[in-house]
Amino acid sequence: MEKNIIFGSCLPPFGNCADRFVLSGYSSVNRSVSEMIKLAGKVKDLSGIELVGTWHINNENIQQIKKIIQNTGLKVSMVVPDLWAQAKWGKGGFTSKDEKIREEAIKNVKTSMDWAVELECNMIDLWFGQDGYDYLFQANYIETWDQLIQATRECADYKPEVKICIEYKIKEPRTHIFVSTVGKALLLVKEVDRGNVGVLVDAGHALAAGENPAESIALLGRENKLFYVHFNDNYGIWDDDMMVGSVHTLQWLEFLYWLRKVGYNGWHTLDIFPYREDGVKAVEESIKWIKALYELLDRIGYESVEKVIKEGDPIQASALLRGAICE
Repeated sequence: MEKNIIFGSCLPPFGNCADRFVLSGYSSVNRSVSEMIKLAGKVKDLSGIELVGTWHINNENIQQIKKIIQNTGLKVSMVVPDLWAQAKWGKGGFTSKDEKIREEAIKNVKTSMDWAVELECNMIDLWFGQDGYDYLFQANYIETWDQLIQATRECADYKPEVKICIEYKIKEPRTHIFVSTVGKALLLVKEVDRGNVGVLVDAGHALAAGENPAESIALLGRENKLFYVHFNDNYGIWDDDMMVGSVHTLQWLEFLYWLRKVGYNGWHTLDIFPYREDGVKAVEESIKWIKALYELLDRIGYESVEKVIKEGDPIQASALLRGAICE
């Protein structure tokens, strides 16, 4: 198994996961940001956490949060600017028809980059959840694409030492999100044309978009634009953010194989929402699945996998996997 895997997690498993049906959350315990971080620090093999700007950190509390994180021994793997969870972003951030909103979105991202540097983190996540449309004849597709390019480029130039990770998703909260697939994310990155701009692959988003996540990894690896990975699972029709390995197994094996193949050695970050489950145990179980699947790949042998891929014979591939799993 890879000895240098670094595991991270978003904070929701350590708090109270809510959805649109249970707005108060499914847990009877409501933890503060400090309490969530301290709880994350107790998880075996967990090295880092993601923080959402204005949710978890702001100009008033950042030094306090920084000290708490240092005391737990964790690192900040990613800072995420909030461009989706406030009403003002409802009709878009970078692509809003209101110039003041567009300017505020860019300022928000730059502030998150400042916070990342302060927290000794070199990555932010750009997820354009509200930048999209719901109805036909609602958006100027060319104009909005140009706005995405220009705004992302401005942010990239603001702090070249901070990597900007473009996270794509097919839909939700909009019925159509502009940056919806790996191909569109890569197109945006290429048009922005900055060395510090790449792509974040959320495995669940890839599945919900009808992609084979392993292929998405391979394409980005080919372009040296795979910056970060979110791990979660779903049934392919919605972004359920389930525990790793809860639905897919063979897909995860190929996914991890291609992570190794393209030389990815970055964060393996869990983006799961255990609404009704014990969050700590869900994180621990997901980490165990990832480690176990890497170990299974070791037993199969990377050379054996490469051989069946070279041959292109699905029967050989099936036999290899069946032998490793069932015999």
